[in-house]
Amino acid sequence: MMEDILLLETIERYLSGNMLPEEKNYFEQLRKNTPEIDQMVVEHKLFLQQMEHFSANQNLKNALHTAHNNLVEKGAVNEGGPVSAKGKVIQLWDRYKRVTAIAASIAGVTAIVISGLVSYFTPASNNHEIQQLSRAVSQVVKNQQAIGAKLDLVDSKIPKNVELTSSGSAFLIDGKGYLVTNAHVLKGSGAVVADSKGREFNARIINIDNASDIAILKIQDEEYKPVSSLPYGIKQSNIDLGEELFTLGYPREQIVYNMGYLSSETGFKGDTATCQISLSANPGNSGGPVFNKNGEIIGILSTRETSAEGVVFAIKSQEIYKLVNDLRESDTAVQKIKMPVSSSIRKKTRVEQIKEVSDCVYLVKSYAQK
Repeated sequence: MMEDILLLETIERYLSGNMLPEEKNYFEQLRKNTPEIDQMVVEHKLFLQQMEHFSANQNLKNALHTAHNNLVEKGAVNEGGPVSAKGKVIQLWDRYKRVTAIAASIAGVTAIVISGLVSYFTPASNNHEIQQLSRAVSQVVKNQQAIGAKLDLVDSKIPKNVELTSSGSAFLIDGKGYLVTNAHVLKGSGAVVADSKGREFNARIINIDNASDIAILKIQDEEYKPVSSLPYGIKQSNIDLGEELFTLGYPREQIVYNMGYLSSETGFKGDTATCQISLSANPGNSGGPVFNKNGEIIGILSTRETSAEGVVFAIKSQEIYKLVNDLRESDTAVQKIKMPVSSSIRKKTRVEQIKEVSDCVYLVKSYAQK
């Protein structure tokens, strides 16, 4: 229990406003650059708000209960059943049982960063305590990662006795359930996909083309309802330098939006099959769609240049057409794919566009036998 409190101490002080200005700026920069920490802050804040509401409701219930007992003693009302808050406590636990796991399930590097944050703002005389805290945090991270992994598998369609090998994003290229993603996202032998509402579906890997880094999947699940018409088109021509772009993907469990622009018509070392875009991207965004302002898909987010912040490469959408056309000659499953060529959201606002396309963008979880 104490180890969990130590792990969340920094976030608690941040939310309660007890940080020094310099420390607060440092932490906010850390939060900006680390999606996992940002998610921890948001979910812990929601958790605290719910607990405050629960406390207020409990105080009201206690007051009503006292008034009720007084009325019973005076004979003004008949004896009633006891007032219990057990149901509410269970609801809060069911809803927020992952908060502690999420808070402690950051990668080992995050544990080191948090420890470093404490060290930076703690007198040198406390080095021994800091080292103890660092070891405690590392152990909590390991324990809670295991707990978080088990919670993720509850009610999941991921088969038993397998291990998750990779994850990323994907998007529909045909409403019948055909998806496209990066080949490097599928490092296992099977996959499960989840939509923006968290609903999971079984998927079959149709083709993996490592040369182009493109893979095609097909949702094969009785619970999946085919989409009659996709809201976007997949562009068959190049776009202009400087054109505004946006992406949707899953660097975490929730879908994330980012905006940028085309910074180069070619990719790494002049690769003509890819282009360079300037926006923020993280692991998990790979395989997600890149849209232009008209809601047309112009590419697949593929790789990030680690030596330069905000430099990302995308596979041009024409490469999707090339792969599908090549496979049609030998794969009967691919012959059924009919890709959308026009966008029905051209004149809509960005918020409206995002709402319409979000259900067509999926989280991909690849797994392999242990």
